[in-house]
Amino acid sequence: MAYRITPLTAHTGAEVSGIDLSKPVDAETKAALNRAWAQHHVLVIRDQKYEPGDFIHAAQVFGELQPHDKKDHHIPGFPEMYYVTNQEFLGTRRMIPGETFHTDHSNHPAPPKATILYPVELPSSGGDTQYANMHLAYDELPEATKRKIDGLKAVHVYLSKYSPRPLKPLNEESQQALPPPGIHPLVRVHPDNGRKALFMNPVRIESIEGMPDNEALDLVAELMAHATQKKYEYRHQWRYGDMVIWDNRSVLHKANPDYDMNQRRYLWRLMLKGEAPIPVAQAA
Repeated sequence: MAYRITPLTAHTGAEVSGIDLSKPVDAETKAALNRAWAQHHVLVIRDQKYEPGDFIHAAQVFGELQPHDKKDHHIPGFPEMYYVTNQEFLGTRRMIPGETFHTDHSNHPAPPKATILYPVELPSSGGDTQYANMHLAYDELPEATKRKIDGLKAVHVYLSKYSPRPLKPLNEESQQALPPPGIHPLVRVHPDNGRKALFMNPVRIESIEGMPDNEALDLVAELMAHATQKKYEYRHQWRYGDMVIWDNRSVLHKANPDYDMNQRRYLWRLMLKGEAPIPVAQAA
C-alpha cells in the first residue's frame, strides 16, 4: 500500500497521505502507522471519506474502542461514537468542548490512550486544535523540579472544583457509569516509546496527594504555564477529510473558539482504551 508519512513539526505531528483507512490494512502497514503515532504523538490522516461505520473501522487500526462518559452524546445507532459541537449551551453560556488545555477522561483509572476526531461540519476559518508535547515539556524542566514532581500523584475527578471551565452536567445513566477517581502520577512513562511526560489536566485535578490544595494549585499552574509554551506546540488547521488521532499520554490539547459562532462546528469523536499510567519509580 503506497502511503507517505511526513512530519508536520520537528517534534509533534505527522501527516499521513495516500491511504484509505476505511479499507482493510495489512499487518505491516498497521505496525508502521502505530510506530509513527508513538514517535509523532499526533497523526493527521488526510482525505478520508467516512460513514460512521467506516470511522469505527479505521480507528481500530490503533486499538480498542473506549466508551465515553456522556452516554447521551452519541451518534444515533453508534453508542461508542461521541460528537463535538459548538451548538450546545449551559444556561446562557455557549459550551465549547475542550476550550482549555487538557487530556481526555483522565478521571478514569485507565484513561484512554487515544482520541480521534473526524470533521462533519467546519467553520469557514478558525476552530484550530492545539497540541502541546508533554515529553519535551518534561525534558526541559529544571532538574530540581523533576526531582520534586517525579513521585507525586494527583487525584482526577470528573469535574474538579478548581476547573478553569464548566462541563455540561451528566445525566443519571452517565453518573452511574462513572468510575472512581483516577489517582495518577504527575509524570508518567509512555509504554511504547519509553519517554517520560507530564500528565496534567486542570479540568479534572482535584488535589495532589500529601500537598495542601493551595500549593497543589500553584504547582499545577506553574507546570501548565511551562508546558503550554508555543515551542512545544503543533496547531492543527482542520480540513474536510482529516482523521486526526492524538496520544493522550504524550500531548495536551485544546479547541479554539476563535470563529463565527453562527457557523456550525461538528465533529465525530472516538477514543481508544489505555492503561493505568506508569509512574517513574515503576518504570525505573
